[in-house]
Amino acid sequence: MVQLEKYTIPAMLRSSFLNYRERPSLVFAGEQNFTYGQLEKKMNLVVDQLVTIGVQKGDKCVILSTNMPNWGIAYFAIASIGGIVVPILPDFSATEITNIIQHSEPKIIFVSENLLPKIDSFTTDPNKIVIGIESFEKLTGAENIQSINAQGNTAETVEEEDLASIIYTSGTTGKSKGVMLTHKNIVWDAEHAGMIQPINCEDRFLSLLPLSHAYENTIGFILPVMYGASVHYIRKLPTPAVLLPALQKVKPTLLLTVPLIIEKIYHRQIKPKFTSNRFVRLLYGFFPVRLLLHRIAGKKLLETFGGKLIFFGIGGAKLDANVEKFLHEAKFPYSIGFGLTETAPLVAGAGPADTRLYTIGPAMPGNEVKIDQPDPKTGQGEIWVKGPNVMRGYYKEPELTKEVITAEGWFRTGDLGLFDERGYLVFKGRLKNMIVSASGENIYPEEIESVINNFKNVVESLVIQRKGKLVALVRLNMEELESQYQAFRDQADLYNEKLEDLLHELQLYVNTHVNKFSQVQLVLIQPEPFERTPTQKIKRFLYT
Repeated sequence: MVQLEKYTIPAMLRSSFLNYRERPSLVFAGEQNFTYGQLEKKMNLVVDQLVTIGVQKGDKCVILSTNMPNWGIAYFAIASIGGIVVPILPDFSATEITNIIQHSEPKIIFVSENLLPKIDSFTTDPNKIVIGIESFEKLTGAENIQSINAQGNTAETVEEEDLASIIYTSGTTGKSKGVMLTHKNIVWDAEHAGMIQPINCEDRFLSLLPLSHAYENTIGFILPVMYGASVHYIRKLPTPAVLLPALQKVKPTLLLTVPLIIEKIYHRQIKPKFTSNRFVRLLYGFFPVRLLLHRIAGKKLLETFGGKLIFFGIGGAKLDANVEKFLHEAKFPYSIGFGLTETAPLVAGAGPADTRLYTIGPAMPGNEVKIDQPDPKTGQGEIWVKGPNVMRGYYKEPELTKEVITAEGWFRTGDLGLFDERGYLVFKGRLKNMIVSASGENIYPEEIESVINNFKNVVESLVIQRKGKLVALVRLNMEELESQYQAFRDQADLYNEKLEDLLHELQLYVNTHVNKFSQVQLVLIQPEPFERTPTQKIKRFLYT
């Protein structure tokens, strides 16, 4: 465990620069090494640039960029002089980005070249300075700037309760909110996450998720830098053709993912091998055979990820139960965490050795977690959190802040859960997603969707309530179906009849695998992929 003088990003950096100077730091996968000593020098150049421009403590600076080492350099430079980082997700629309910039009122915008078109309206604003993040050269804004001399060591002026970042969420309910996180929120959370999974300077992270999301930012960026590990970035979108070679070059020891990534691998590559023909399906039905097949598949999966993986973190949404069962039986080193942007983000979790099926894990050390008003029968209720990782509040939203943080400091997560007999948190789903039946029973759509997604030819699904009925919107693998029904492709009526039979079979399958309150009354084909948040949660509000 690193001993920090205080929980601030500058204090953490001083420790890492001192202890890991010759170790690899933030690098592009398979490219030239970049040490912590070099990271410090380059960061200090950007610090000088910011001070010259006139950035002072409390000034907000946007980072709108794809993942790269310079993203981290810009972040650390801003935080080192007490500036407030406003990271914006690259996948946000131009309208969303414009709204965030107008709401946060930054002094500087760091932007990657490919995202420049999304901020066209600001490149001519004389009050906004736009800096290209690839070269750190000023692109537009404020031609005549008076140099401002730094007063002593600006890093010393940064305190634990100073704001480090404002992260705008893009949740499943629509409106983005600016989450205000202090230096202590972030650094404390990273340090305590390291108690769940110890990190050292030999570890290698491969970054797949956007750095502007709290999950990747704290656990995949601040945490490895704190312990001198290296973080490797990919220059292109992580498609299989790009990702697979990168995995073999880096051979990461730790990976952070969202459920959709491993769910796609399972449903498209692993599960079909176990259900390819009737004989294999029959054998697969016997537990000893299934366990053996899962162990073999788990070893192959580990090799696909580079062969050195000791931690495969999954967060951001609920994992499909069937996929988790496979990972558990395959002895794959997975770990499921629970957290939110508002909690910087990690709240609860367990390392791979302590993972228990269908649970999250205990509350993170130093964090208080309770179930508010648990149901006497089920023990389920809203998950509340209190601790040093709970945000200061929502930027410019005092009333909204009061709604979610009680006078005693408890943060209302809006998530449903319970504690099992061992003290492990069990996540049930979002409170806003829960459907109450006509008879007053609680229905959790995520659990029904897990059953649906395990049915043949299903790619993804969404369960909603319409006019008092449970409706399943299902996206099917149409290419696979067209191949199966090739003989009927020129006969529209027969082809549609086959699809209707499949949907009817799916409905019967689901309704025999869920309780009577959760049975679906209608199954509809979803023709297009569901719109998703950056952590790949479906934007439910668009479909309800």
